[in-house]
Amino acid sequence: ARHVTPFSLSFSGSGFLALYQVGVVQSLLELAPELLKSACKVYGSSAGSLIAAAVVYDLKEFFFAMAKEARRTILGPLSPKCSLMANIKTVLERMLPEDSYQLASGRLHISLTRVADGQNVIASEFSSKEELIQALLCSCFLPIYCGFIPPSYRGVRYVDGGFTGLQPVSSLEEAVITVSPFTGELDICPRDCPAIFFCFQIFNGSIQISIENLCRISYALFPPSTMVSPPDLPSFCFGLTKLMLVLPSQT
Repeated sequence: ARHVTPFSLSFSGSGFLALYQVGVVQSLLELAPELLKSACKVYGSSAGSLIAAAVVYDLKEFFFAMAKEARRTILGPLSPKCSLMANIKTVLERMLPEDSYQLASGRLHISLTRVADGQNVIASEFSSKEELIQALLCSCFLPIYCGFIPPSYRGVRYVDGGFTGLQPVSSLEEAVITVSPFTGELDICPRDCPAIFFCFQIFNGSIQISIENLCRISYALFPPSTMVSPPDLPSFCFGLTKLMLVLPSQT
């Protein structure tokens, strides 16, 4: 029998560009579902934590709903009429089954930033559906942008996991397939012009300095019209092409 090296998946913080990661997951579900099923751990940070959850649950429509809701006002997500966190919580409560925490425990790893000391915490054990949802909300909470009072998980306040673990993993020795909508030294991501290639490490993640990445950061915070996709979102499926180069090294 062929030996398969244990590996994990890691989804970076991505804001509304989580749509890119949704495309990667959807492609895997259609063409290599065994890859998702065999991943021993699935890491997620910020909006990437919702993608990580989508590996277990079919949540892809969730992101389109959030982007549409956020664009209903001129100020988008910053409008006082747009309660992003409340919307996320409502959708998660509706879409996650009651036993979701049991399926997530030990496999879903959520990156959090503890408010008290600014340390990164990985949540991977959950005792209830509500606790799982609170961990996801904490990982997605960007101060000011999402509100002023951070949510709590097990009685402790946390904010966006991307501040301290943009591309979360628990061990440097762990075999991990990294997925991000931002160009960098990653396994599955967009690719910009190599002639001006320069990457730097930030928040324990890799990002390339480029005009394209600056545009992506803007799209991540303020979602473009769902009728006109930014240049990257059709590459929604680009991850599949890159994935073909990654798969052989994982078997």
